[in-house]
Amino acid sequence: MSFLYSFTMQKILTVLVVLLFAVLGFAAGSAYYIYKQWQRPSPLAEPVLVEIPKGYGAKQVGLLLQKNGVIESARSFQWWCRLNFGKASFKTGWYKIPTGQSISQIVELLSSGKTATIRVTIPEGRATWEVAGILANSQLKLDSAKLDSLMHNSVFADSLGVQAKDLEGYLLPDTYEFPYGTSERSAIRILVRANLKLRDELQAQNSPVWKELGNWHRILTMASVVEEETGLPQERYLVAGVFMNRFRIGMPLGADPTVRFIFRNLTGPIYKSQLASDNPYNTRKFAGLMPGPISNPGRLAIEAVLSPNKTEYLYFVAKDDGSREHFFGKTLVEHNNYKDIAAKNRGER
Repeated sequence: MSFLYSFTMQKILTVLVVLLFAVLGFAAGSAYYIYKQWQRPSPLAEPVLVEIPKGYGAKQVGLLLQKNGVIESARSFQWWCRLNFGKASFKTGWYKIPTGQSISQIVELLSSGKTATIRVTIPEGRATWEVAGILANSQLKLDSAKLDSLMHNSVFADSLGVQAKDLEGYLLPDTYEFPYGTSERSAIRILVRANLKLRDELQAQNSPVWKELGNWHRILTMASVVEEETGLPQERYLVAGVFMNRFRIGMPLGADPTVRFIFRNLTGPIYKSQLASDNPYNTRKFAGLMPGPISNPGRLAIEAVLSPNKTEYLYFVAKDDGSREHFFGKTLVEHNNYKDIAAKNRGER
C-alpha cells in the first residue's frame, strides 16, 4: 500500500514538474517574443499621422498604433509601458511617426508633445480674402467661407484684442507651423497674435511717427499702402517718406491699390467710374488715411512707415522698364515728365 502511494506521489510530482517546465518555457517564450517586439523596428512602410485623443493610456494608445500599422502587438506595447513606468506620458495631439522606430522611440515621441505641423506661408500684401484662400487651400483644409466670416467679425476681432471692424491688416505675413487639426479660429488667432507681438516690439522703439499717426491701426493702414505700392526693399523707406509727406500737408495719398481694394480689382485696368467712387477708401479722391488697411503688410513695410526717409519727393511712378523701380519727383511737372518716359518704356509713345 505504501509502495502504491509512493509511486502515485512520484507520478504526480513528475507531472507537476513537467507542467512547471512547460509553463516556464511558455512564459520564457512569451517574454522573449515580447522582448523581440520591443527591439523590432516599426513595420511601417511610410510615415503615418496618428492622433492621440485626450486621456488615452498605454492600452488605448497600443490598440490605436496597432490599428494604424505602427506596431505589430498592442500587448507588447502595453507591457513595455508597464515595465518602464514614468517614461510613457502621452500628450494629446497629432504625431507624424517615421518608419523604422522601436517601441521606446515611439513612446518617447508620443510623450514629447512635439506634435506634427503643417507649414503655410502667408505672403506680404495679401488681403483677408486672399489669406482665407491660402489657408483653405493648404493641407490644413480649412473652410474659406468660415475664415472670411471670422475675419470680418468685429466681435471675434475684439476677443483677440483688435479694436476694429475686421482683421484686415492684422494677419501678419510670415511662414507658420500650424499644428495638425488647427481650426479656423485657431489659425486666425495665431496670425493675429504674431501681429500684436510685433506691435509691442516696435512700440518700444518710440518712433515719433507712432505719435504722429496715432495708433497701431493707422500705422498698419499706412503700411498697407506702402506694401502695395512697392515690393522692392530698397524703395520701401522712400515710398513711405513720400506718403508721409502727402499725409502731413493734407494731400491725397493717390494710391491706386486703395481703389482696387474697394472693388476687389487686383489686376487689370482701373476704370474712371471706379476712380470717381465716393468710398472713403478712395485715396485718389479723398485726403488723409483710409478707414483701415487694404491688405496685410509685412514687417518691413511697417518698419518703413515708422522710419520713413526724409525727402522732398511728393510723387512717384513706375518706370515700367522691367526693373520694378519707380521714378521719384518733387513737382507735378517733374512727375508728368516721368510719366511720359514710363509710357515710352511701355511702348505707348
